[in-house]
Amino acid sequence: MSGPLEGKIALVAGATRGAGRGIAVELGAAGATVYATGRSTRERRSEYDRPETIEDTAELVTAAGGRGIAVPTDHLVPAEVRALVDRIEAEQGRLDILVNDIWGGEKLFEWDRPVWEHDLDKGLHLLRLAVDTHAITQHHALPLLLRHPGGLVVEMTDGTAEYNRETYRVSFYYDLAKASVLRMAFALGHELGPRGATAVALTPGWLRSELMLDLFGVTEENWRDALERVPHFCISESPYYVGRAVAALAADPGVARWNGASLSSGQLAQVYGFTDRDGSRPDAWRYLVEVQDAGKPADATGYR
Repeated sequence: MSGPLEGKIALVAGATRGAGRGIAVELGAAGATVYATGRSTRERRSEYDRPETIEDTAELVTAAGGRGIAVPTDHLVPAEVRALVDRIEAEQGRLDILVNDIWGGEKLFEWDRPVWEHDLDKGLHLLRLAVDTHAITQHHALPLLLRHPGGLVVEMTDGTAEYNRETYRVSFYYDLAKASVLRMAFALGHELGPRGATAVALTPGWLRSELMLDLFGVTEENWRDALERVPHFCISESPYYVGRAVAALAADPGVARWNGASLSSGQLAQVYGFTDRDGSRPDAWRYLVEVQDAGKPADATGYR
């Protein structure tokens, strides 16, 4: 059976692991052809030195029902991004969905360290990874996406515009990076809307990424074992939850109503009716405000 995104062409920039992988797989499950990019391949790891690869992601996309195509790409190098887009144009003649999930900053930001104490080189490189990569990718990919009306651009970030406006996020550099991506989507909405495309910012909640699971010493199968040490992890979600959010947006003929907006996986689950793989609907950003940040005991009742 064909899915709602059958015939659609997607580029998920930063699809090696985490939200990017979850998004790529769920777009594939909906029938899309997905180009999965990143720097970690079976032949060469990035400085993350993690085992996940873009080839693995592409195979998961195909197994889910779509067609996954892995293309090694450093999105800080304009020539590589240009070559990527040229390949998509030559092979498909169109681009319908662009997801900018490039990040790579986990090993660069220093928690709760003020800007004058934070390593300057790490901070500036973090901004290049979080901001420059997105701008470079938009510059090269948007002309192809705009060739056909109805294109969707998803800028992935951490935190909604409302939450980040009121909350200091980890460090000067992390805060600035995530705010910048939110503003990118707002600006793109103004530039793309009149040209027949839609741009949104999207955040997952507390993501059970491969890195997070390793940090807590658990797996996706037994993640609840971490709750004794990290009680608020009870609100966490798998990467496939935000993936289903992107798939729902891409399949919505009325997606333009969201143009320029800041959205979350939990918010969109209430609108579109999808669930995480365990059947729940975590609403992490409401939980963070009403429970965690309010100093209440961890209890996800009513929030998933």
